[in-house]
Order: sequence, then C-alpha cells, then structure tokens
Amino acid sequence: MECTVSWTGGAGTRSGMGFVAETGSGHILAMDGAPDAANPANGGLNLAPRPMETLLAGTGGCTAYDVVLILKRGRHDVRGCSVRLTSQRAEVDPKVFTAIHMQFTVTGKGLAPAVVERAIAMSHEKYCSASIMLGKTARITTGFEIVEA
Repeated sequence: MECTVSWTGGAGTRSGMGFVAETGSGHILAMDGAPDAANPANGGLNLAPRPMETLLAGTGGCTAYDVVLILKRGRHDVRGCSVRLTSQRAEVDPKVFTAIHMQFTVTGKGLAPAVVERAIAMSHEKYCSASIMLGKTARITTGFEIVEA
C-alpha cells in the first residue's frame, strides 16, 4: 500500500495548511488544518477534514466493513451498518488518541444480538488493522443497537 501526500499551501491555494493525498488505488483525499487565530499563516481554513479526523474515519470504515462482511458471510440479513466514533486525545504532543468509543447501528432482519456482538468483537480482535493499531495507545470501547428492517 502506498500514498503520496502533497502540501497545497505553497501552490497559492486558499489555505496555507492544505494537503492532498493520492492513494495507491488512485483516489484523492483533501485535508486541511484548523484555523489558528494567533498565527493565521500557520493555520488552515477548515476546508477539509483534519488529518487525525481522517484517521478516525478510516478506522470507522475499516471496522464497519468487517462487521458487514462477517455478517454477510454468516448469511445474516444485514441491510445497513453505521458506526459513530467519539474520541479523546492526549493534551500534549504527540496528541495520540487515548480513548475511542464506537457505537454501531446495525440494521437487518432477524439479527440476534449475540451475532452482532460477535462480529464487532471479531473485527476488533482479529481483522480491523486500524482499530488494533490504535488500541496500542487508546482504550477502545464498543456498543451497538440493532434496528429491525
């Protein structure tokens, strides 16, 4: 896997702290810094997600992907899956994630709570590289609700 991240601030763009990532699969992802009132030249313009937000979003995508795939492979009638991630970060640099809670909403027909709970656990214990990696610095907790479809 590879990715190239380029600073766009030197190219006369609106934000002095904008970046564009081009993934190995050929997709583009924009990122920007938060505005810095004390030193505007060192801040962004809030035109795109922050890099740490993209890390959190990628982790959510990774685990939701796993949960759906595990349920589908088990021939369960899953029709939707979303995960809301909330996090806390260290107060000082490096401001790593110290706590992440993932609240899943899984929609389907006749989904047993034990099956959904197992799919989430399998993702976090075996398959989701992102959450397993972030678990080295953050306490990760999960919860879920099932919506009958």
